[in-house]
Amino acid sequence: MSDTHAQTAAFQASFVREEMVAASPPPARDRGVVKWLRENLFSSWLNVILTVLGLLAIWWIASHVFPWMLRGIWVADSLSECREIRNERYGEGVGAACWAVLTERWNQLMFGFYPQDLYWRPVAGVAFFVAALMPILFSRLPRWTLWFSAAAPFVAFWLIWGGTIWAPVVVAGGFALGALAYVALSNVNQIAATLAAIVVPVLFWLFAAGPLIGALQSAIPLAIEFVPSDDIGGFLLAVIIGFSAIILSLPLGILLALGRRSDLFIISKVSVAFIETIRGVPLIVWLFTASLLLNYFMPPGTNFDLMLRVIIMVTLFASAYIAEVVRGGLAALPKGQYEGADSLGLDYWQSMRLVILPQALKISIPGIVNTFIGLFKDTTLVVFIGLLDPIGLSNAIRATTAWNGIYWELFIFIGLLFFVCCFAMSRYSMYLERKLAREHR
Repeated sequence: MSDTHAQTAAFQASFVREEMVAASPPPARDRGVVKWLRENLFSSWLNVILTVLGLLAIWWIASHVFPWMLRGIWVADSLSECREIRNERYGEGVGAACWAVLTERWNQLMFGFYPQDLYWRPVAGVAFFVAALMPILFSRLPRWTLWFSAAAPFVAFWLIWGGTIWAPVVVAGGFALGALAYVALSNVNQIAATLAAIVVPVLFWLFAAGPLIGALQSAIPLAIEFVPSDDIGGFLLAVIIGFSAIILSLPLGILLALGRRSDLFIISKVSVAFIETIRGVPLIVWLFTASLLLNYFMPPGTNFDLMLRVIIMVTLFASAYIAEVVRGGLAALPKGQYEGADSLGLDYWQSMRLVILPQALKISIPGIVNTFIGLFKDTTLVVFIGLLDPIGLSNAIRATTAWNGIYWELFIFIGLLFFVCCFAMSRYSMYLERKLAREHR
């Protein structure tokens, strides 16, 4: 027995480890850049062929485009002068970009026919507005900065268009009256409070705003030079139409989505009719409607600004698409969320504001941002109704004798402007998704 125990002890001692083996790094093919290349570019023979073809295509494009861009000419008065300078520097027939058209006409591409000595006003207005968006986009900023955000649209409007300062002040006062009406009636009836919040400002703007603005301007004249909408163009026009429609279409789209899912027959059918009618017709048709047909429904002598008509129509168009995106988010929520809100004793608006909509909007973020990006790019369609957006101004520049025949330089510059804005919106949506995902773990 003793020999057996000794043999067993020796057997166990030779196979039982008393300490852990030190961790060894994975093979080189299963880590780092090598792993990424193997999994994404060289995972099969087909991927190897496509990768090689793709690299060859990229090399061919880069070898032709980058030299053309780097040999660019920045100082010239016309395309023919650009070609003469190119022939002297690089030889005849060598590709070289004529960036001089940008140095010569960048102000038109950015501001249209806005007075040059007043360029500081739209720059200040847009910068003020973007800065005011920060408290809304990033919740870490102090809550009092939201007052700064609330004042930004009126300040930006006054800086860009000019005129009397009392016009935006009185318009803001209409919103304040609507808020007061809502607070006064909210304890009585929510529906009556909501209707009052809409009707009271509209009535104030229609009947009292004009005389009040005139009286205030007569008593305390405060005004800057007025710039008509016809002088506003270029990328500034795209920013004004795009940002205005984005900001206004989101709340309207949410209301339409709630209206479509409402149990009230009239509200539901009206919402459905509006959404399906707007979504069933191309945006360009609605723009022609705003440009041509709306004048036939206005009283004789009415001066309804074309840019304002376009903003209203683009807002309605975008709100119909936002409504469908939000409706998808509402439908994606489990029924238990609605039942949980009811079990807490919340009424309809409280449950929507505190329980349902925050979750539905979180689900809908990719679709909402995708709609916003498409909307911002679609602002170039206003060229067909006579507004001088960047595309329209590029056509006007190319129609001149000096720059007739130039194409790529203008379109690259315009595309870069839109890319910066759209890429920023895309990155922010991804940041917001990651932030909300962390908060709800």
